[in-house]
Amino acid sequence: MNSFGRLLRVTTFGESHGPAIGCVLDGCPPGIAIAPEDFAHDLARRATGKTRHTSARHEADEVEILSGVHEGVTTGTPIALLIRNTDQRSKDYSAIAAQFRPGHADYSYWQKYGIRDPRGGGRSSARETTMRVAAAVIAKKWLAQRGVTVRGCMTQIGDVVPRGQDWNAVEGNPFFWPCAEQVAELETYMDALRKSGDSVGARVLVVADGVPPGWGEPIYGKLDGELAAAMMSINAVKGVEIGDGFASVASRGSEHRDVMTPAGFLSNHAGGILGGISTGQQVSVSVAFKPTSSLRLPVQGLDVDGNVVDVITTGRHDPCVGIRATPICEAMLALVLMDQALRHRAQCGDVGEVAPRIAGTTSITDTKR
Repeated sequence: MNSFGRLLRVTTFGESHGPAIGCVLDGCPPGIAIAPEDFAHDLARRATGKTRHTSARHEADEVEILSGVHEGVTTGTPIALLIRNTDQRSKDYSAIAAQFRPGHADYSYWQKYGIRDPRGGGRSSARETTMRVAAAVIAKKWLAQRGVTVRGCMTQIGDVVPRGQDWNAVEGNPFFWPCAEQVAELETYMDALRKSGDSVGARVLVVADGVPPGWGEPIYGKLDGELAAAMMSINAVKGVEIGDGFASVASRGSEHRDVMTPAGFLSNHAGGILGGISTGQQVSVSVAFKPTSSLRLPVQGLDVDGNVVDVITTGRHDPCVGIRATPICEAMLALVLMDQALRHRAQCGDVGEVAPRIAGTTSITDTKR
């Protein structure tokens, strides 16, 4: 499947080295102001080729709006977005066209389809996530009109963790790192890693503020369940945590439960979700990315005939895919939240008007429809 969402449904298409990539956003409400230049900021945040710490591939990432927008506003019909690929170097992959790179999707794609596109990983390339970020530009606009904001940062790269948490520092460095005093240290760390030819994993935190209580469904459409599925759909993701996540294992119940008072919740170990439904607190999601599998360091692998071969991957690759993953995780959080908001409105309408309000949370009736 290449689609996700229910009322807000996103379908992406295209390959890393094909002529173009694109998406169709169906179910988007009418009246949202949108123009091609609105996509530039978030696409630039995700893009490669901006610093020496990411792949040297440099794409223009200019969005063409093919449908669903008239005179600068969405019409309610399917929105089709297209981005032309302009900096492919398919010849870099000719040597591994008949080989399987360990840790990569080559082998699993071959087993499923009996054929694969070896150029940059084809459909399994992170290039596909460009269209998720583009679609989420619209979702973020819609959410912002309702007081919901989405932001993210990197909270671990290899064994390095932030020594502070300053959201104002995040956009001022290429790592989306929340501690400005460590940026020089990270530069040195990444330079050494790149020269060694190896790679490292990362952890990204994304949060949403202003989410009212009530979004999500109690069993099969849980907000946290759909967020986990959305994050796991991103290439190279191997773990997702909501709130305290796996740290909850070592907690006592008396410590982990979020005490409620007339002034609001005293903590947020649950990550803003209880029983699959938002509580009005900050929604918090952490995402773990594995190290990049495409390396120039030789490794034993197999070819399509089952022969043992030495696999050496050339081309342009990220020493840490997590460096540019923050905008992608933000995108998935925004798209899931908008879909859940539309589903809540469709089922419950104005039922929030009779629900009791707890201080420190946001009532459904406090958000614009």
